[in-house]
Amino acid sequence: MKDPLYVVGHRNPDTDSIASAIAYAELKRRLGHEAVPCRLGDLNPETAHVLKTFGFPEPLLLETVRPRVEDLDLDPPIPVSPECSLKVAWNLMKRHGAKTLPVVDDHERLLGVATLSDLTERYMDSLDAGGLAAGQTPWTNLAETLTARVEVGDLSGRVEGKVVVAAMTPDRMGEFVEPRDLVLVGNRRENQLRALELGASCLVVTGGGDVEPEVRSAAEAAGCRVLVAPCDTFTAARLVNLSLPVRHVMTSRELVVFDLDDFVDDIRDAMLRTRYRSYPVVDSRNRVQGFVARYHLISRKRKKVVLVDHNERAQSVPGIEEAEVLEILDHHRVGDIQTGSPILFRNEPLGSTATLVCSLYEENGLRPTGPVAGLLCAAVLSDTLRFKSPTSTPLDRMAAERMGEMAGIRDLDAFAAELFRAASSLEGKKPEDLLQQDLKEYALGDWSAAVGQLVVAESALSPSLREELARAMEDLCGRRGYGLVALMLTDPLDESSRVLAAGEQRDLLFRAFGQTPSPEGVRLPGVMSRKKQLLPALVRALEEE
Repeated sequence: MKDPLYVVGHRNPDTDSIASAIAYAELKRRLGHEAVPCRLGDLNPETAHVLKTFGFPEPLLLETVRPRVEDLDLDPPIPVSPECSLKVAWNLMKRHGAKTLPVVDDHERLLGVATLSDLTERYMDSLDAGGLAAGQTPWTNLAETLTARVEVGDLSGRVEGKVVVAAMTPDRMGEFVEPRDLVLVGNRRENQLRALELGASCLVVTGGGDVEPEVRSAAEAAGCRVLVAPCDTFTAARLVNLSLPVRHVMTSRELVVFDLDDFVDDIRDAMLRTRYRSYPVVDSRNRVQGFVARYHLISRKRKKVVLVDHNERAQSVPGIEEAEVLEILDHHRVGDIQTGSPILFRNEPLGSTATLVCSLYEENGLRPTGPVAGLLCAAVLSDTLRFKSPTSTPLDRMAAERMGEMAGIRDLDAFAAELFRAASSLEGKKPEDLLQQDLKEYALGDWSAAVGQLVVAESALSPSLREELARAMEDLCGRRGYGLVALMLTDPLDESSRVLAAGEQRDLLFRAFGQTPSPEGVRLPGVMSRKKQLLPALVRALEEE
């Protein structure tokens, strides 16, 4: 896709974030947009289970939306082979208005670049030297440049000697012509024969005349090529140096080359240091994809993004401030994402963003496919903890029941229990991974906090694992400078959460719920929502200080 629309959820994605991105991207595609669902991290066990159940691959991992070179409207390349003549290269530049040509091998890999100044400079050097560089120019290039026909010999091999115009009398030619030289001569029979006697490797007969039988026989005997050019001698002398292969004049050392994956900000600095007219851009196989110049940076495109299940920069894709946010679909508090123009911003007090996506399908007169409906149903059940979360609304229940029916899910309770079993799996998980599984960052006054949530039965956490989690939380505070890291261990069957805390501001958690600080954290019956119960309590406690 040339200009895709990236539909992306928050960092440390949960089932609601991933399912909403996939389902909304599918809706946008059905409405005619080139939409791509994305993720900002690894999938948790529950989400991986849901995608496998309904046959969806993992969404694209979007590491950043900072503009890259591939996002620019590059000048198309006009590649030439190393043996291409200067004349052909010159004509290509004139025809396409190009100042630089990439020189590539048979696999289209970059070997060097030939600029207009390279051609003119090296052409003048060749004139000063009095001819073609020995061993550099194929005979085929010479014949093509002069549009000459071959009268004697073949075009295998390369020009070896210098170029001589035989304008003098035959008796003076010995002072100029040496063995293996290429001799330009008109229809003077004596000069032609004398050049053959002196060991010329090629006669270029100008003016388009016929070659006499005697000259032809002598050339065959001497192993000398004879070419007949239709132009006059002066024109032939001017053109002959344009038969040099472009590899003889190209720049191949100390090239400044950019990759498609390079960030625009980085190449700008390189351009300021070097100040060439344009720069080749290659892919991962060193194949030329185009040329970039300074004016491309002025008119660069920004990636188009739709945010689902979040609207805060700290939770969004890196580089979001350099992207073009077109829509936001969310059910959380309003955050700090800023846009340059009005956008569609749907933020409703629902238990799940997936419920909002279901409404958008209906508003557009479309029904999701069975697998997409299954994703949406799973997302609603997951985010509302089977409608037990205080964030759950009647609209969430209606959406889950409607999507479950479309997906062929007969028993929502049994399906939800299956989800929670997958979510509670701690097999093979490191404490650091568990902490990062569903971690969100928040600004609380002058400092920041991170709150994670795990859906797991408290009995599944051994004392040793709880201690390891506490150490991982302290380490995270130190590395990222959080004042508080809290981890909710939510048991949907018991309808309660135990919250662990770390950091200099950890006492805020205990004050928020009127409990005494303890290494065991706080056990909160009936508290199952991070955004509607835990976070508001922390904010109130902070305001009361």
